[in-house]
Amino acid sequence: MKQIIFIVSILTCLCVLALPLAAEDKAANKYVGVKVCAPCHKTEKTGNQFGVWQKSKHSEAFKTLASEKAAEVAKKKGLTRPASESPECLECHTPVTDAKLLDKTFDAHDGVQCEVCHGAGSAYKTMSVMKDTAKAIAAGMSEYKDDGAIEAKCKTCHNEKSPTFKGFNFKEMYGKIKHSIPKKS
Repeated sequence: MKQIIFIVSILTCLCVLALPLAAEDKAANKYVGVKVCAPCHKTEKTGNQFGVWQKSKHSEAFKTLASEKAAEVAKKKGLTRPASESPECLECHTPVTDAKLLDKTFDAHDGVQCEVCHGAGSAYKTMSVMKDTAKAIAAGMSEYKDDGAIEAKCKTCHNEKSPTFKGFNFKEMYGKIKHSIPKKS
């Protein structure tokens, strides 16, 4: 009996010690890019989430930073680098805010791609993890409990801090990007 108590105590300690490591692992997740997400998220079974994104302005978010308008905005804001290299712009137009990382690990030119909202996917990208929502969330995928949580995430970029902000109607805009998995019949 003492051996069982000892073993259970050791296992409990190991589990408690492993919890911070799991949180650390989430922070260590790397961006894998839309090309890794797309193959499994472009079927009707998954609600063609990739197709919804591809037709959205989110997919063009980085490209807008190369426009004349973006250059004018950057100059007006007193930025010393082009919009496509300025952390102030990159923080909402791509998951990478450090211009030196662009194109190093994935194609940042994909703009506001899957991982901007769902978290860096290196730990949850596999089919075995993605098929189990709890596992995916434990591995670092962001979960949104309701529309309020989704709206709060959207407003981290769609807000007065943006130099081109003209208001944000969440219901209207979310209707354009919503990409739910269809319920099984």
